[in-house]
Amino acid sequence: MTTTPSYRDHPAEIRDDFTTDQRWETLTEEEHAIWRLLFERQAGILRDRAVPAFIDGLTGLGIAAEGVPNFERLSDVLEKATGWRIVCVPGLVPDEVFFRHLSERRFPSTSFIRTRAQLDYLQEPDVFHDIYGHVPLLMNPVFADYMQAYGQAGLRASSRNSLHNLARLYWYTVEFGLIATDDGLRIYGSGIASSKGESIYALESPKPNRLGFDLKRVMRTKYRIDDFQETYFVIRSFEELFEETAQDFQPIYDEMATASDYEPGQVLPEDRRFAPNPPGTDSAAA
Repeated sequence: MTTTPSYRDHPAEIRDDFTTDQRWETLTEEEHAIWRLLFERQAGILRDRAVPAFIDGLTGLGIAAEGVPNFERLSDVLEKATGWRIVCVPGLVPDEVFFRHLSERRFPSTSFIRTRAQLDYLQEPDVFHDIYGHVPLLMNPVFADYMQAYGQAGLRASSRNSLHNLARLYWYTVEFGLIATDDGLRIYGSGIASSKGESIYALESPKPNRLGFDLKRVMRTKYRIDDFQETYFVIRSFEELFEETAQDFQPIYDEMATASDYEPGQVLPEDRRFAPNPPGTDSAAA
């Protein structure tokens, strides 16, 4: 588990389930100012790049540029919409704890925010990544169900030595997923949505691969944590994502046990490829 300067400076009780209090009132004006800077920057970038459900979620939750949101207020809105609540955690938590929260429709979020020196890169998720990047799509009923199903799958995988396969599914969907729409490719992954550089790179750069989503393919594909992604997987809809993943993965894990992994930038002959979105044009499957 990791901690942050805010928690060292203002100790708070950490409960058995690794939750703690946000203590929104202790946030400084500088922390709120950094939120405003990040929010306003991403608002312009994502206007025509994020999936409409993401923008709708921001609006419905009332997440805005004024400052770091109050988790209790957000949770009250979110719970009425899809039954989810936000719980504050001091940093990264054990896998089983994380899966348990998701399985019970609780999204764990840190409360610290990056410094101005870290605006464009932060190794550990902060409150902007967690709340701005993740929470808006929890207002979408289908995606909200997918997140709960993922948590349930995580609890089952904990005893099956298959967490690395499941982690890849989370990485390539929840964190770095793209979706095909009538207007071209759009962003839904939080790791892209909360990043200035990757929001543009993921859709418009000719460098990365954009491949049609295939569950087994995703579970066999390694990923990078130190740079922009070499491969993004593209879903057709949240309904497709939920239907593909709302199952017991044990037969797939058994198959994965004897299958080799794919490198992050590897392309297979059978992969369905998508072209990038040049500015002002639509994307189409190649």
